[in-house]
Amino acid sequence: MSDTTAEAAAAPEAPAAPAPAPIRAEGLTDRLRRPRTYAVLIGSLLLLVLPFYLDRFWLQAGLFAMAAAIGAIGLNLLTGATGQLSMGHAFFLAVGAYGYCVLAGESSTENGHTLTGLGLPTWLAAILAVLLAGAAGGLFSPIAGRLRGAYLGIATLALIFIGQHVLFNAGSLTGGYNGRAVPPLSVFGFTFDDTELVVAAVPFGSSEKLWYAGLVVLLLSALFARGVLRGRPGRAMNAIRDHRIAAGVMGVPVARYRAGVFALSSMYAGLAGVLLALVFQRTVPEYFGMILSLEYLAMIVIGGLGSVGGAVIGAAFVTLLPQVFTHYSDSLPLVSAPGTGGLAPGEASRYLYGAAVVAVVLFLPGGLARLGLVRKKPAAPKKPVAPKNPGEKS
Repeated sequence: MSDTTAEAAAAPEAPAAPAPAPIRAEGLTDRLRRPRTYAVLIGSLLLLVLPFYLDRFWLQAGLFAMAAAIGAIGLNLLTGATGQLSMGHAFFLAVGAYGYCVLAGESSTENGHTLTGLGLPTWLAAILAVLLAGAAGGLFSPIAGRLRGAYLGIATLALIFIGQHVLFNAGSLTGGYNGRAVPPLSVFGFTFDDTELVVAAVPFGSSEKLWYAGLVVLLLSALFARGVLRGRPGRAMNAIRDHRIAAGVMGVPVARYRAGVFALSSMYAGLAGVLLALVFQRTVPEYFGMILSLEYLAMIVIGGLGSVGGAVIGAAFVTLLPQVFTHYSDSLPLVSAPGTGGLAPGEASRYLYGAAVVAVVLFLPGGLARLGLVRKKPAAPKKPVAPKNPGEKS
């Protein structure tokens, strides 16, 4: 044996690199230790007890935010996840609101109009109104499946003009300019009206009762949309948004998905319209105009495109801001009560969330929902260095 071979045999062997630690599946205990879990539990408990402490004004403001969040989730499925620009979301809210009034209301005479009503059970009328909004979206879906970008936006904008014309002139269905009263919802004999129900020494009226119904509907709507986005349909929708031609090459039926998402978004808008009608207790055609559609676009941009949580956050921001300005107009600078000649609360709120849209687009493209998701990436572990042989030159 040569000297070189002997030195090699006598040299100590380099230690093997340690095997990476196995990735442990996250258990229920680990999830409960998250700060986010505690925040969700505290927020849920707070939402459940708010009707015992807030007055009717703030409860109605919260219900408006819930209805807006449901509609914004539907628009986010269409615009944020699939990349289809829609300017006619307010039209489908009107279909849901007035569809519920016609299906649940009784035939009567009001403000000089002979109103048509089918007198169906209110719970059934609410379901059929949502399906009616989905059917209206389905009728428009062939156009939505073939247009994209600004062309689809202009086409959906035509729905607003058509809808406003119908709402103001079809007096037997809509009541004309003055609108029509909304029948209170009744489920299994429990009516969501102003008949007082005392709970823990607190009188519950229509706003308190609808609060819990709105929470349940919003939770179910958010969970369903989250399941859609996290499943196979969500991946197909994102592929269509990012690269339509590549999605078609991979076998995704682009036109069919676009049409289906448009109908689903219309159903979400119809559900939001039903809840809005129940909160308002009267439907007015002027409310369902172009400004409402623009506000929904602002909601999903501010909250975060393609995010269910972002839609809820954006809806709360855009909907509650005018209410806060109206309630505290005496204390806020440059803001005055409506009709006094100064800057009205509604105008001030539009300026503010218009500026918020610009700020989000420039500095936070992911929206407000991404603020809590920014985390530092953990540093990569260093590779172990094998020791040098004693006879090896440095």
